[in-house]
Amino acid sequence: MITTEFAPGSPCWLDLGTPDVRAAVAFYGAVLGWDFESMGVEGDVEGGMFRKDGRIVAGLGTLTEEGARSAWMIYYRVDDADAATRAVESGGGTVRMAPTDLDEWGRMAQYSDPLGGQFAVWQPGTSKGVELVDQPGSLCWTELHTSDATAAKEFYGGVFGWRFSDMEMPGDGGTYHLITPAGLPEERMHGGLMELGKEDLAPAGGRPYWHPVFAVADCDAAVAAATGNGGSVQMGPEDAEGVGRLAVCLDPWNADFVVLTPPAS
Repeated sequence: MITTEFAPGSPCWLDLGTPDVRAAVAFYGAVLGWDFESMGVEGDVEGGMFRKDGRIVAGLGTLTEEGARSAWMIYYRVDDADAATRAVESGGGTVRMAPTDLDEWGRMAQYSDPLGGQFAVWQPGTSKGVELVDQPGSLCWTELHTSDATAAKEFYGGVFGWRFSDMEMPGDGGTYHLITPAGLPEERMHGGLMELGKEDLAPAGGRPYWHPVFAVADCDAAVAAATGNGGSVQMGPEDAEGVGRLAVCLDPWNADFVVLTPPAS
């Protein structure tokens, strides 16, 4: 369960880098019911915020890194971005963007884990993070697909102090490793990681990758909206016992995300 009581190590922000901001605004508006608020001058849509029911749910900006793929970047809350950077380097990770102040809002840094999975941290100032989670049209889970689960657990455990609990997937689907922030009970687990073969890591060119899971009221309707607006589906929709009905989608620029309708309570 993700909440807006952002504990250290919990996801608190996400943003999308895309080659076409205007088209991405239209796509995610259709799929997730998001509105867009530009952060630039009037008429400039190079970057801004997605909102759902008036509350910020994600950021959006133009890809600026040469050769980068369109993808969602997930940020995890830290108390000290410089200390997190030292932990990343000590664990064999790479600093892609050194800790940087964003005015009074906070301090951010971006990294790659030792296997190539990209992620980021946020040290809050006046901005704590997104304003809506775990509701339709907002982030409800984060997930890492990696080529080496043992190495990933060691690295992220060292950086964030995460605790892991294992769950066997049905049908010999392997082991899913559930993630809980340090010092919090299991009902605050916020994500998971699983080991996949290189051939299953195609969205990131064979490298590990994080992707967001968005709660939706109707998974099938969200999938229909995605495919009807230039996106595609990698898996599903399908029912997962105890999890809900879900599908793995790609937007028109191959940024991957999951839509999930939780089981009825």
